[in-house]
Amino acid sequence: MEYQLTEPARTLKVSAVRELLKLTQTDAVISFAGGLPAEDFFPAEALKQAFERVFTTGNKALQYGLTEGYTPLREQIGHRLARRDIHVAPDEILLTTGSQQAIDLVAKVYLEPGSVILTENPTYLVALQAFRYYSVKIVPVLSDEQGMDPEDLAAKIEQYHPKLVYVIPTFANPTGWIWETSRRMNLIEECDRHNVLIVEDDPYGEIKFAPDEHYPSLMSLAQQSGKDCVVYTSTFSKTVVPALRIGWICGTRALVTAMVRAKQGADLHSSSLDQQALFQLLDQYDLDAHIGTIAAEYQRRMRLMITLLEQQNLEGAHWTEPKGGMFLWLELAQDLDAEVVLKQSLQEGVAFVPGTEFYVGPPQKNTLRLNFSHTGREKMTAGVERLGRAIHECVSSVR
Repeated sequence: MEYQLTEPARTLKVSAVRELLKLTQTDAVISFAGGLPAEDFFPAEALKQAFERVFTTGNKALQYGLTEGYTPLREQIGHRLARRDIHVAPDEILLTTGSQQAIDLVAKVYLEPGSVILTENPTYLVALQAFRYYSVKIVPVLSDEQGMDPEDLAAKIEQYHPKLVYVIPTFANPTGWIWETSRRMNLIEECDRHNVLIVEDDPYGEIKFAPDEHYPSLMSLAQQSGKDCVVYTSTFSKTVVPALRIGWICGTRALVTAMVRAKQGADLHSSSLDQQALFQLLDQYDLDAHIGTIAAEYQRRMRLMITLLEQQNLEGAHWTEPKGGMFLWLELAQDLDAEVVLKQSLQEGVAFVPGTEFYVGPPQKNTLRLNFSHTGREKMTAGVERLGRAIHECVSSVR
């Protein structure tokens, strides 16, 4: 038969770079491409014991669950959020299959074909993929290491009348940037004034290298000023394990209720078994100590990567040392194309994600994202050396 696919299903293109990165699925290639946490630090034994405790409660634990998610886990999340000055009740929290589903549910209930979204530029490439499926218009706002440029934000709101702004203000993917508090407040005030919803994506915010530093979430700032223009989403994929696929989104009851209905039509509920196991883990495991451990290790790996890059003497290259998260954003000399460098790097046996994938509109082609959290010292040393050779080879070919 002739399949009559929707327009997005017909027209959305597979990323050529992501297809190229399939070549990295071999031990011969050292990959800095994925946003992967360090497997050596997964709390495997504690998680195994948590599942065992679930099974001691009987077969009822294997039954269907609430679309909203396992209530005791939502209560735990609420307590954890309160420590960060985000105050939500359990019925203002929806558990999702990773935070990626949360982004999709927001789009499903809030956007229509032709709706306008404002984003940082560059921004998270998979969020862009999710939004594009709803046939929306994505408009970039000029952005730097402090956040969205206030003047450009105001101009874009005035010009495009967006319904939604999507941001990652703390340890952004791909850049690792952290918004200044003044930029955070400016975004809240502008969006509240113009009735624009803010989606705050915060998968990395707890992985900070200076434990005493405080980076206020947009939602906490909005609540403190009596505004309800922010929905907040995060995940346990980076702080516990990705395989559980447990994320959440919180906001007003009206928005959460709408997303609950949309989720019922998608998958009824995310894995209640995994949610119960995570509840058991959080009940008896010191997650904060674990996060402190991985943050310290990721900081060591980040500094090692920077030291190794400095040893490569990459003329014209620069970066800003991240203060948390999992990524280093690297800008090469202006005349280099990171996609060309990737092809050479794969021949050397190392992979990364070119920055072009993260831009809305014309990209800055000399940029790339490196993940430092997943790779240990030995492989990182070899990988950066391979990357350095690839970059030098590309420099020779264009000069």
